[in-house]
Amino acid sequence: MNNRKRKTSKRQGRKMHFKASTHSERLINPNAAGIDISATGSFVAVPPDRDSKPVQEFGCFTEDLHALADWLTVCDIDSVAMESTGVYWIPLFEILESRGFDLYLVNARHVKNVPRRKTDVLDCQWLQELHTFGLLSASFRPDDEICVLRSYCRQRDNLVINLLHSRRH
Repeated sequence: MNNRKRKTSKRQGRKMHFKASTHSERLINPNAAGIDISATGSFVAVPPDRDSKPVQEFGCFTEDLHALADWLTVCDIDSVAMESTGVYWIPLFEILESRGFDLYLVNARHVKNVPRRKTDVLDCQWLQELHTFGLLSASFRPDDEICVLRSYCRQRDNLVINLLHSRRH
């Protein structure tokens, strides 16, 4: 089927060809998934043509996170957007990163304008849709070595504070 529309320019008297844009041509990340993470689990949305059930819920235990990563692999997903809510995203981020997914850690404030009533299912679908069209920007995530160093510094600070409190009493 020919998707071209012809339009005649009145000024120059010649025909110009404009290709009608289709929905699929504007996709930046066609293999994108969206994940809404909470303390009790994660809701994951993939493109509707990838699975008969394109939105699924997974638990928060390690085996559930690995099952989530396996499902994304089966669905041929290569890019994932997830909200950075609390600290719940960290284990899933690390598992998906080790599996080679392109990860977008997104600030929840930047995607809070869900056009409908807010639910976990709608949130993950909204993240997936925005990411598919390239409308999300990833938050800064330092290299692994820096993350380890920051953890050691936090632990040291906590030990020093606890030591000072114990000396006062």
